[in-house]
Amino acid sequence: MFHVFYTNKITKKTDMNNPLIKLEQVNTWFPNNKSILGKPKFWIKAVSDVNLNIIEGECLGLVGESGCGKSTLGRTILRLAPLYSGRIEFMGEDIGQLDGKVLKPYRARMQMVFQDPKASLNPKMTIFKVLSEALHLNSSVAKENYLEQAVKLLDLVDLRPEHIFRYPHEFSGGQQQRICIARALATNPKFIVFDEATSALDVSVQAQVISLMKNLQKKLNLTYLFISHDLSIIEHVCSRVAVMYAGQIIEVQDAGSLFDTPRHPYTKALKNAVPIADPESRKELGILKGEVPKLSDPPSGCHFHPRCDYKKDICSKKNPIVYKIDENSWVRCHFQEELWQQGVLINSKESL
Repeated sequence: MFHVFYTNKITKKTDMNNPLIKLEQVNTWFPNNKSILGKPKFWIKAVSDVNLNIIEGECLGLVGESGCGKSTLGRTILRLAPLYSGRIEFMGEDIGQLDGKVLKPYRARMQMVFQDPKASLNPKMTIFKVLSEALHLNSSVAKENYLEQAVKLLDLVDLRPEHIFRYPHEFSGGQQQRICIARALATNPKFIVFDEATSALDVSVQAQVISLMKNLQKKLNLTYLFISHDLSIIEHVCSRVAVMYAGQIIEVQDAGSLFDTPRHPYTKALKNAVPIADPESRKELGILKGEVPKLSDPPSGCHFHPRCDYKKDICSKKNPIVYKIDENSWVRCHFQEELWQQGVLINSKESL
């Protein structure tokens, strides 16, 4: 049985009615092609004006095409990518401007599981050494107790104690990802970002790892940000979903509502592009025309308008405002604005 053994310097309690993570106008821009004077000629706007709440205890999915900024947003929340501007609150505290020793206890409570487990583990380290490095961040665990705690962590992810002194290459991909999850749990985090954590695994192994993640979330009261391009996994795992396009969040809905009634044309296109494993299905796969825009030069107005079937003149000129659906759901789209103004039922499946 795994016991919580971590107590860090953060004493502020999280109100269940408030989000664990709160992002306000978050921007992550990277300079490119510096001029002679040292100033960048342009910025790569990987994340632009993101406002997002992650509620304690939920699994929030983050979906979108490759290159839309999903991984960068996850890294920005954990302060692994530079915050150009905006505010990041964790447990009610603004951590966006913190650094060094002041940020360290917050880092311990926020962890990340990366896409490629093989690349995430040092091949020259035994699993005990890998977990010991993570346990070093845990101020309440004495060095002489590292072995005992490491064995508990392996048990938590359904690996045997005798695996503790093996090297990463001696494990399968699914086992390596379990080790990465154990390492993330070593600091007793409240929040974990899973960045395409199942995409490199076989389908059967994906199911096992996802089941493990869900069990751990319930057992340890964890909060997840689950980044993926696989909508079928997102629908199965997440309670809410945020849709990202060209560095912006364009829709947030409960998972069931989003897949039944996508509010944004881009979300609808993503859903239509998912194949159905049914030989009798007559569904025609939707194909998004055009290409993902360059983040160094995103389109004016609505970033999606060059590829949208519902675009009008205003879409290229004005950035859409946000329409709130309920307390934790909203959509950013001019088409929805018109439906709202005309009194059309925007929660109808025929809305888009």
